[in-house]
Amino acid sequence: MFLSVFDLFKIGIGPSSSHTMGPMTAARRFLDEIAGDDWPRPAGAKVDRIAASLHGSLAYTGIGHGSDRAVVLGLAGQTPQTVDPDLADGIVARIAAEKRISPRGHSSYRFDPATDLVLDRKTPLPGHANGMAFSAYDAGDRLLLRRVYYSIGGGFVVSEEELQRMKARGSATTEGKKVPYPFKNAVEMLSMAAKSGLSIAEMKRVNEETQMSRGELDAGLDGIWSAMKGCIERGLSQDGIMPGGLKVRRRARMLHDKLQEQWQQNRPNPLLANDWLSIYAMAVNEENAAGGRVVTAPPNGAAGTLPAVLRYWLHFHPEAAQP
Repeated sequence: MFLSVFDLFKIGIGPSSSHTMGPMTAARRFLDEIAGDDWPRPAGAKVDRIAASLHGSLAYTGIGHGSDRAVVLGLAGQTPQTVDPDLADGIVARIAAEKRISPRGHSSYRFDPATDLVLDRKTPLPGHANGMAFSAYDAGDRLLLRRVYYSIGGGFVVSEEELQRMKARGSATTEGKKVPYPFKNAVEMLSMAAKSGLSIAEMKRVNEETQMSRGELDAGLDGIWSAMKGCIERGLSQDGIMPGGLKVRRRARMLHDKLQEQWQQNRPNPLLANDWLSIYAMAVNEENAAGGRVVTAPPNGAAGTLPAVLRYWLHFHPEAAQP
């Protein structure tokens, strides 16, 4: 089994890897399929209108998780990795007003989110609770292409056909990638470590470097940490009410300011490490809830844990090497 660190730690936006990042990825993937030739396109037919429907859990919790917004952004050509959270609302508002999408590399398509994006709570799709269907029509509203995707967790998205293949082989392992240290469980991994004399991290690096150069791997890891660090910093600088209608106020900045004051006064506090870790994690969680940029860890609900530990280690331990 080979699952890359970049499969696990995906840079994206909140609040959910399966309900936000997944739908955006699926929508963008549908755009790529429209542009490709791997479907029976009728001679002379041109896509004029796009429609989408969310089913199952995505339909029931879509508004709260921003699933509908994510689909609009994906159909606009955005990806979870590259979309600017500060510009996202403006993109969605413009599409709602113009009733058209104009993704880069495509023609302009009719798409009215009010009518062409349906949260279908009555018709679950059979493959998975997080199902989506995308359809492309010509100017006469003749159906040209329909694709079903499933968001299976952690930001992973599979087509209907891919899901069936996964079920047939009984796992979601990555096919076709041979690595020096493959494992299916922790027992195999620990056994290989004992035999090779390498740490788990060293074995993982060897596996990764069969897929990319060391420079590419290091740059990718630096990018992940940069996104994590940026998420903490933004979370510690924001105030106000978080979106979602529950009127939950951000607390990370206020608590951080208080903790800074206590720390500078050298007040004894046996739980100081826990306080710092909690505030760093809270900053990430609030950014995630607000639809900010996070790194799924996975999933988005756990996105604050690893960045908090790394930030604490780098800030309070002089022996920590800066990545």
